Amino acid sequence: MYIYIKRMFDILASGIAILILSPLLIPIIIGLRFTGEGYVWYKQERLGYRNKPFLIWKFATMLKNSANMPGGYITVKKDPRLTPMGDFLRKSKINELPQLFNIFAGHMSIVGPRPVMKVSFEAYPNNVQKVIYNVKPGLTGVGSIIFRDEEELITGVRN
Repeated sequence: MYIYIKRMFDILASGIAILILSPLLIPIIIGLRFTGEGYVWYKQERLGYRNKPFLIWKFATMLKNSANMPGGYITVKKDPRLTPMGDFLRKSKINELPQLFNIFAGHMSIVGPRPVMKVSFEAYPNNVQKVIYNVKPGLTGVGSIIFRDEEELITGVRN
């Protein structure tokens, strides 16, 4: 019963958020289309519920093919691969808003562990891998709060 109530909450909350935030999302889409390299969406495979892969949606904040450039999948503060709007979208966390569509579609929940890439998931111990995604990954959770300034933390470690 709890699972159905949570799913109904996710559908309702994400649907309302999409409608309310549409006036913000549309200008961002237009801005991204006409700045940087002209692409709006960034889709990346992540692991979700029961360790099944899905495509997470975000606003594009980095140059195309940035994962194959120096720095790889790790983004640092003032990363040269950021698009003109990318730094602002990342700092404000607005780049995460398209995940509301992932929530609405059922790939994610509002609250849950952050979905990670397969390479990051494989670094977890086996006992963690078996239980971490027995719930849907979320847009927000403890990790999102603790690592809010992840890029600054990584930059500090690299220097």
